[in-house]
Amino acid sequence: MMMKYTYNQTQKGFTLIELMIVVAIIGILAAIAIPQYSNYISRTRSASTMAELGSVKTAIGLCAQETGGLAGCDSGANGVLTPTATANVITPAAIVDGVIGGTSAAQITPGTNTAFTLTPSTPTATTTSISWTLTGLCSDTRGIRAGSLGC
Repeated sequence: MMMKYTYNQTQKGFTLIELMIVVAIIGILAAIAIPQYSNYISRTRSASTMAELGSVKTAIGLCAQETGGLAGCDSGANGVLTPTATANVITPAAIVDGVIGGTSAAQITPGTNTAFTLTPSTPTATTTSISWTLTGLCSDTRGIRAGSLGC
């Protein structure tokens, strides 16, 4: 008596169309995720730049209070710190009359580090606080959003 063997062929692996669909989905996700990640990194560097300059802003405020104005609140004078380069403030500029400037690692324009300026308001007899105006790092997608931190 002869036995007949039958083999059940089962699928081993994926079909070409299934692999193509997976590759297409990964491509679409990457096309969306990479620009969003770049925006996130730039916003983070903008905020970090402002945080790192917080002590300098405080020193300028104290200088303005002690001297009666912003004249003379320069780098290394009247208790104002000389900013140093950090990971986020790549090239700090000299502070003159309380105005802080430099170049941030934030890239408002992709591929280009951004120059910024923080300008204090001049305190008067009726206004005892200093408000700051920020230029350069203001961007709703890649920097400090409007209405925040002087933008």
